[in-house]
Amino acid sequence: MVKKAEIDILLRAFGVSGVQAVSEVEEVEETFDVEVLPRKRSEKKRKLAGYDQFEAEVRHQSSEMSQYYEIFYCLEVSIRQLVENTLSESEGAMWWNSGRVPEGFRTEVSNLKKKDEDSGITPRSENALDYLTFGQLGQLITSNFDLFGASLSSKSAVSRIMNQLNMLRNPIAHCCPLAEDEKERLELTVRDWFRLRS
Repeated sequence: MVKKAEIDILLRAFGVSGVQAVSEVEEVEETFDVEVLPRKRSEKKRKLAGYDQFEAEVRHQSSEMSQYYEIFYCLEVSIRQLVENTLSESEGAMWWNSGRVPEGFRTEVSNLKKKDEDSGITPRSENALDYLTFGQLGQLITSNFDLFGASLSSKSAVSRIMNQLNMLRNPIAHCCPLAEDEKERLELTVRDWFRLRS
């Protein structure tokens, strides 16, 4: 007769070997972009019809790069909010025309908004600030550092970090995989940005 203690040991061994087997199968699934185990996947389901017709390697790269896009999206939106909040707090609701934004930026934004209207597609935004490039955001912050000095610790650090982020943004925005060094550099530069804010 098998004792309860022996049954417990056998059940634990069975459970551990099952977990190990599932883990190994999941590694194969990820490596070859296949689904072997029928189960509810945590993977994002794409709304775009035909997504699964793209090559597996391209889908894998897009999935890998999506995390860096998400980081940059959050970072850029938060920087735009910082710019808008800081300038509107100082100059009021009409800050865009207060002289704090260079005339060349305003002209370029006006032209881009007109181009959006003429294209027949939904304009990207009603907010003029959303038409500035990331590089222009950095210039706007540094040229108005008398206002941003309360929330950012160093003008030269802002310039360096924004330039670094702009360089790292390019492969993300233009669908190129980031090299491992650049992934680490992005992580460090984002940390630098948050350190600058404290």
